[in-house]
Parts: sequence; C-alpha cells; structure tokens
Amino acid sequence: MVGGGAEVEPGQRVDGAERSAERAVEPGDRLERAQRDVGGVRVDHGEQRGAGGGQPAEQGGLPPRRASRLARAIEAGRGRRPEGRSRGRRRQRHGAHATGGNRLRAGEGPLVPCPPVRRRRRRGPGEGTIAATSEPAEPSAADGWRLIAAQLRTQRWGLAAGVAVGLAWTAAKVSVPKLVQLAIDRGIEADRPAAVTRYAWWIAAAGLVAAIFTGLRRYLAFREARRAEVVLRDRLFAHLQRLHFAYHDGQQTGQLMSRANNDLQQIQNAVVLVPLTIANLATVLAVLVVLLTIDPVLTVLALGSLPAVNVLAKRFSTRLHPTMVGVQQESAEVSAVVEETVAGVRVVKGFAAERTQAAALGREADDLYEVSMAGARIRATYWPALEALPNIGLILVLGYGGHQVIAGHLDLGALVAFNAYVVLLIWPLRMLGWIVAMAQRAAASAQRVHEVLATEPLVVDPAKPATLPAGGGDVRFEDVAFAYGPGAPPVLAGFDLHVPAGQSVALVGATAAGKSTVAKLLARFYDVDAGTVRLDGIDVRDLRLSELRRAVGIVFEETFLFSDSVAANIAFAEPDATDEAIVAAARLAGADAFVADLPEGYATEVGERGFSLSGGQRQRLAIARAVLADPRVLVLDDATSAVDPTKEHEIRASLAEVMQGRTTLVIAHRPATIALAERVVLIGDGRVVADGTHAELLARSEPYRAVLAAAAAREERARHEQAEAAP
Repeated sequence: MVGGGAEVEPGQRVDGAERSAERAVEPGDRLERAQRDVGGVRVDHGEQRGAGGGQPAEQGGLPPRRASRLARAIEAGRGRRPEGRSRGRRRQRHGAHATGGNRLRAGEGPLVPCPPVRRRRRRGPGEGTIAATSEPAEPSAADGWRLIAAQLRTQRWGLAAGVAVGLAWTAAKVSVPKLVQLAIDRGIEADRPAAVTRYAWWIAAAGLVAAIFTGLRRYLAFREARRAEVVLRDRLFAHLQRLHFAYHDGQQTGQLMSRANNDLQQIQNAVVLVPLTIANLATVLAVLVVLLTIDPVLTVLALGSLPAVNVLAKRFSTRLHPTMVGVQQESAEVSAVVEETVAGVRVVKGFAAERTQAAALGREADDLYEVSMAGARIRATYWPALEALPNIGLILVLGYGGHQVIAGHLDLGALVAFNAYVVLLIWPLRMLGWIVAMAQRAAASAQRVHEVLATEPLVVDPAKPATLPAGGGDVRFEDVAFAYGPGAPPVLAGFDLHVPAGQSVALVGATAAGKSTVAKLLARFYDVDAGTVRLDGIDVRDLRLSELRRAVGIVFEETFLFSDSVAANIAFAEPDATDEAIVAAARLAGADAFVADLPEGYATEVGERGFSLSGGQRQRLAIARAVLADPRVLVLDDATSAVDPTKEHEIRASLAEVMQGRTTLVIAHRPATIALAERVVLIGDGRVVADGTHAELLARSEPYRAVLAAAAAREERARHEQAEAAP
C-alpha cells in the first residue's frame, strides 16, 4: 500500500516520498528465478503489501507556530521537558508533518488529504533504536552552577593570581580621584604650582600602573578561561567515548557537537568574567569606604539606587535563564540539521531534497530567532533601567554637593573627587546587566554539559578484571536473552551457540533476527539481560573492555573510513605499526593492488568517510584494518552487502585467506559468502533453529531456503530499481 492505500502494480514508479515508503513488487519471473537459485522455496512478497497503510488524515490548516515553539523552548529552560519532544531529538514539526492535515504530493498540483508523516521521530520498540536507561534526573540551573564552581576550584590558584592583579588594578584606579582631590585642595586652592605638578606625576604613575595591570588581568582571565574550556572539552570528549552504545543510539551528533563547542564557548566567556567581576566588586567596596570618609550623606544619595539595582538584577536573572537555555537548545538544533545535511549530502542530492533540508534549517533558524528575540526583549526591558539607575546617584551628588560647596561645608576638591568616585561606580554597575546575561547563558550551557557528564556508562570495566589465556578463540553463548531497552521485544531468548576455536560459522536469518546483535554482545557493545557470553571460557563481563575489543575484531556492514591516509586507516587500531605490517595486512585483505594504483599509494588521503573510493575498496581497507589488529575472533557483519555481486568475488578470496585458522563469525545472506564458512547457523525467534553446512541446510531446512530466497528477491528488486532510476 502507498499513502492512502492504493496498491502498486509490478514495475510501477512511485512518486516522491512514497517511493521511500514502499517499492513496487518486482516482476514474478525474476522473483521465481531468484527462488530457484536458492532452493526453490516460493516467497510471496505481494502478500506483505498494504501492512503499513493508513487512513487519510483530516484536512486542516497549519496550527500557530511561534508561541508554541517559544513556550516549549522556555519550558525546557525551566527544567521541564516540552511536551512531544524527546531528549536529543528534534521535536515533531507543525502542520501536516506533526498532525496530518494537507500535504502536497510530488508531481501533483492541489492539496490532497494524506496520512500523517512523522519525520525524524524516535523509533519505537523493536525498530532498532536503543533507549538509554542511564539518563540522569532532569538537570537544573543549580547543576550548571555546580559544574562551573567545581571547575573553578581546580583553577583556584590561577584565578587567585588574576584576582590579585585585579585588586592591584583597583587600587590604582581608586587612587586617582583621591590624588585629584589633593591636587585641587593642596595645589590649586593653596596656589602651589609645585604641588600641582607633583600630584600630576602621581596621577600619571597611577594611570600607568592601572594600564599595566589591565593587560595582566585580561591575560590571566583569558588564560584561565581557555584552560577551563580545554579541560571541560577533554573531559566531555573522554566521557562521550566511555558512554555505552545505547546512549549514542538515542542522541543526535549535532546536539553533542553543540555541547562540545557552543556550550563550552559560553562557559569560557563566563570564566573570563570571574577576575573582572571580582575586581569590579572590590572597586565598589573600596569606593564605598572612601565615599563614607568624605561625606556620609552624599554617600547615601550616591548609592541610594543600589537596592533597586539589586532587585532588577535578580528579576533579570530569573527571567533570562530559561530563555538562555532555549537559545542554547535551538542553537544545537540548527547544528544538528547542518551536521546531518553535510554528513548525508549524497542522500540529499540523490533524492533532490535540497529544498526539504533548506526548509528544515529554516524552521530551526526561525525557532532560534524567536527564542533569541525573547531574550532580546527581556534585555531591552531590564538593561536600560540597570544603566540609568546609577546615574541618578550622580545627579543627586551634583545637586546636594554643589550647594554644600557654595555654603562652605564641603571642599571643592572633595566634591570633584566624590563625583569622580561616583563615575567610577557607574561602569561596574552598568556591567551588572551584561554580567548577569553572560552568567545565565553560561549556566544554561553548563546545565547541558552536565546532562552529558552526569550520564553513567552502563558498560564498564569490572572491578577485578580477568585476563584472557594465550591463543584460543573459543566462543560460547549460554541461554542468552537480550532486548534493546526495557519494554522492547526480545531479540534473543534462550540463545545457545558454541563456536570452537579456529572454526568459521555463518550466521543466517531473516531481517531483525538478531544476527548483528550476536556480534555486538560478543564485543560487549551491550550487556545481556540474562545468560552468559564467554570468550575462551571467561565471561566477557569479567574482561577489560580494551582487552576484549582487541580480541574481537569486527568488520562492520557500514564501512567507516576516517579522513586520513590509507595507511593511517589501516593502522587505526595499531598506530605504531610498521609500514611492512600495514602492507602485509593490505595484501592479505586484497587491497594492496588497488592502493598501489592510487596517486600517492598508502599516503593517499581517502577523504570524508572514504567516499573517494569504491564500496569494494573501502570494504577491503576495513578488512585490512581488522587483520592488522590480529584479533583471535573475527566478525564479518555482512561485510559484502554494500558490494556489487559482480565484484564480490574479489573480496571473497581475501576473506577466505583472512579466515584461515581463525575463529570467524560471518553474518551474511548471499550463498557465495555463506559458503566461505565451515558451518552455518540459522537464527529465528531469538534462538538457533538449524545448524549444519550450507549444503545440508539447503537440503533439509525449509526456513533456511526461505531466508535465502527472500534475500535474493530483495537484491533482485534493488537491481531492478537501480535500472529504473538510471537515465
């Protein structure tokens, strides 16, 4: 079924987004030919059509956007998860994408009712997404402040040096008005030119000291701020690498990148302010003491606005914090769209979806703009008052103090000095609004960083790790049960398997039967819910993760190469490997010949994800990477699935040589690849349902023949679609 339920005829082209939902069933003669190739069992895929249909959604207009988005962002800042929004995932979009409504189908003019399409949603149980079970309690602003305070404590001596320099700067700045007072009273009023000159030199010296210590203060402030940023970034990066696979399954890369960049930048900006703020506070206290010695009444008039400033600053901080959390969250959403679009640029271009991604970015940019403007409105409300209130004191001092001088109750020099001190107070008090805004944004960012750091890894090294015996490679699964998250359907249940050392076993099964799960449990990407996985007689949970994962080498279905040289990619697990070892591994994996033809041989840069190479070339480099690590158990997780069948024979010869005498688990669906293994295990319903050689299972196991027939039909259908899509 497609969209509203119309059945697709064989070979019919499907428009737009509906093509990605379900493809046309292939002509029967090709399907039957594929079935004959793998044992003659008929698989009627046509009966499976229509399972995912749906009723057309009711027509309706777009709901109001801006207020709801803004409210959700600010609710997130107040510590509440916005309704309908999952952690680490973008919230469901408005309009047709969120609630059904009208949607324009590709190739059609008028709006027609369509079933709701939920884009970029978190998958449900059994759909392959893991729900992280170690998420901490909802973070609060206090968590952010505690993270910043803990980091500042580790840098207390460097900050203390910055504060000391700041205090010296304060002393120099505060001394200038007093020197001006003395120059007026003892020089100008007393008609003593020599005294005026002397005090002028003292003022110049104080200004020079203030200038020097201004530079030192800023240098020390930025040094400590950058150090805090580096330490927190290293800590965050290390923690992200320690976190279990289930956590990463539920997170967007762009969100994590935003925490490691934008959020840490905001924390760095706040740490810069620590020595500066303390120096400003010292300036306020010093000026307050001096003012009291000059005239207590004038002091009260000058500082009478401080209570109002404090009240406004408190309200400003309280209202601004949730908005700043929203700003950081929406910045991360924008980063996530950009990261996904760049990483998936081939898919975007392949489906001509540039406008779709541009629209997605536009929506996220609108969200960011709305929340940012909410913060701007709060600033526009409070900041003018925070800047204006200190000036009231200056006006009162001039009015009252001027009359005191005229009446002879106050010296002119004292009034001038008093006004200079009040002016000296205005800048720190004006900075208060800016400091509050920066501090709140830093607290919001630290809150988001804390959310990651507070997540405890579920898969960790044991307290007293065991050590693997020499050699070996014996693998046992004993009554293993496993599900991807609480409440999810079991993937394995009562799974038992023994692979003697040195034996190669092919794991075969229908889609989502649990084949790759077996490999992940062996390498302890996840822990079993029940039962035991043993390597050479030792429970994998009793081994150090580093030792276990060096003993189990995996060639993944999706080959990932780093943007580095060919040699560096092969030696990824062994950075100190010699050139001879790298070449030997490449030769064993059948990669040496094509590497030699590259422009710079093993020094050739493969580019982002290795897309400058063909699928088969990338796969052979991945095999060479695993071979160089020399694991006692090698797992080939559908290692030839991305390779054209006409090229697969080039890799099979390499695989056969690599597997020789090594315990190997081959996850495959192509008969030619399965035949590489000495033994074949069919997995179904979470357990082993058949065991034998490829020929034996073809002869006696109908489920085995059905699985191979279905796999062959899928490949035939994929080739047919590629042929249709070709110009």
